[in-house]
Amino acid sequence: MPEGMLVGLFEQQAVLNKRIGYDTKSLRDNFDAEAAGKWLNDYIMAAGNELGELRDCTFWKHWCSEAQRGKRFAVHDLQNARVEVIDLLFFWISMAQCVGLSAEDVHELYLKKLNVNHRRQDGGYSMKNKDEADNKAITLGQSAG
Repeated sequence: MPEGMLVGLFEQQAVLNKRIGYDTKSLRDNFDAEAAGKWLNDYIMAAGNELGELRDCTFWKHWCSEAQRGKRFAVHDLQNARVEVIDLLFFWISMAQCVGLSAEDVHELYLKKLNVNHRRQDGGYSMKNKDEADNKAITLGQSAG
């Protein structure tokens, strides 16, 4: 997605959020940790629900007849799965806005985290040996290399 398209999505989401009483644009300009935390948790709960709805577009229950016939996890409602993914995008953008991220910030941090993930794969990533040092080093305003 071109960066400009992401900017447009962020702008439109800020308008919708303000309409429902969550002025994420104002929050970015005058950060309030209490409001940010409340709104963030509301969006986390909403996104969790959307994840469940997305999961329900598959035959995830190991005891269902479809799973017994070898179709466990098959997508059975592609149209709705696509809409649920978009619902997640609404909440994801809102969560980014709650922590003060712009579309440009997301683009910058994504590229930095992508480099970390590639380095982890190159180094034989192991959960047992993982620490958060490489994540803590990902900040705004530094080079992406």
